[in-house]
Amino acid sequence: MASEDKKPKAACFDGEAARSLVKELRGTFDAGKTKSYEWRVSQLKSLLKLTKDHEDDIIDALRSDLSKPVLEAFVSEIAMLKSSCEFTLKQLKRWMVPEKVKTSITTFPSSAEIVPEPLGIVLVISAWNYPFLLSLDPVIGAIAAGNAVVLKPSEIAPATSSLLAKLLGEYMDSSAVKVIEGAVPETSALLEQKWDKIFYTGNGKVGSIVLAAAAKHLTPVSLELGGKCPVIVDSNINLITTARRIIAGKWGMNNGQACISADHIITTKDFAPKLIDALKVELVKFYGNDPLASEDLSRIVSSNHFARVTKLLDDDKVSGKIVHGGQKDQSNLKIAPTILLDVPEDSLIMNEEIFGPLLPIVTVDNLEDSFNIINSGEKPLAAYLFTNNKKLKEAFVRNVSAGGLLINDVALHITNPYLPFGGVGESGIGSYHGRFSFDTFTHKKAVLYRSFTGDASARYPPYTLGKLRLLKALLSGNILGIIRALLGW
Repeated sequence: MASEDKKPKAACFDGEAARSLVKELRGTFDAGKTKSYEWRVSQLKSLLKLTKDHEDDIIDALRSDLSKPVLEAFVSEIAMLKSSCEFTLKQLKRWMVPEKVKTSITTFPSSAEIVPEPLGIVLVISAWNYPFLLSLDPVIGAIAAGNAVVLKPSEIAPATSSLLAKLLGEYMDSSAVKVIEGAVPETSALLEQKWDKIFYTGNGKVGSIVLAAAAKHLTPVSLELGGKCPVIVDSNINLITTARRIIAGKWGMNNGQACISADHIITTKDFAPKLIDALKVELVKFYGNDPLASEDLSRIVSSNHFARVTKLLDDDKVSGKIVHGGQKDQSNLKIAPTILLDVPEDSLIMNEEIFGPLLPIVTVDNLEDSFNIINSGEKPLAAYLFTNNKKLKEAFVRNVSAGGLLINDVALHITNPYLPFGGVGESGIGSYHGRFSFDTFTHKKAVLYRSFTGDASARYPPYTLGKLRLLKALLSGNILGIIRALLGW
């Protein structure tokens, strides 16, 4: 949420305005408006209609903010949002049904269920790199669960932020769904308020600020952060397919500006030259000999981020390590796909999340050593392995801790709505997508039903030895003991 060189329009939104906003939403929620199935469906359908009606406007905004290629913008933001919304509409009624559960002899006779209920009013703070998808995908979950919601888009993607504010105001129920634009002051004013849930997508530094603010009110938080997502590459692979998929999962994802894009590769010393050659060939096929002129590569989002990525590349410790690319165009905020080989462990590029078009390759003697390298650092949001070796796959799943794992591809696991998407440790708290989005914004309320029959005197004073024996027998499930206690033996 750091302030960038792109400034949003000035807005008069302070602590008083934030308190008034929360009070209004609390009134809407307490009136029960958002809890009905019909309201939830109507809002999800409106969101779907918004996306379909304004596809060109969304693509234009993404082009303005990030120079996203049309196909990438459609597939990674618009199509994924539509898919998420349609999946939720199909499943919502089933998700809302209370879950019947078993009871024990202690409460006999009785019945029990788990009732999903909305948390209340929730705050969604989204990121700039996928500003449409990452803003509205959590909102889908919040609405599906029956909550009132405030969306705070990223000021670093001002065109998309402005469009979201305009369109949600036109298509959604404005008494329950709000958009607040702005930068640090507006976000700070929002974080001062008491929410029933905060959902933040972004970097770990701001995630800590969000968590600290939420702690003052004991507000539950979901943090979708990032980390250095590794790609382990075995020699037992289809080399061309591997190279193409790594490229798609690095430079084809917003030119590396994605939390689950490939951060670095780990492979063996012997295989590294073959992999590099394959990557070079495919990069030229995809982006030409002058990638800075390619319309299929997004630009770096801002001059501040351009300077940050350039600093990683200009580190003295990686001098001479570039084996492909390295070209920069500051005026257009473009950096070419860049591959570096055998960068030192203590270099900046190996200790900071790259979030850009640089791809270091680390070599090892034995591929299993890569597990120790990964586990010695902070747990990543995703980890990837390319291999045909069954034992290596099993060892990877068993030994590597990450938010999610994917074998023989990069990033595609996020498209499966039946899988949770989220981090672990430093890469995040909680998960969402599909049913997991609904659950993220839902309280599972335990309900036990009893009649006035079956009242056991053993639970009431006076507490006799016979009653103690009976309770012990009940708790242990000792049928003979229960009989003995009842008969006074």
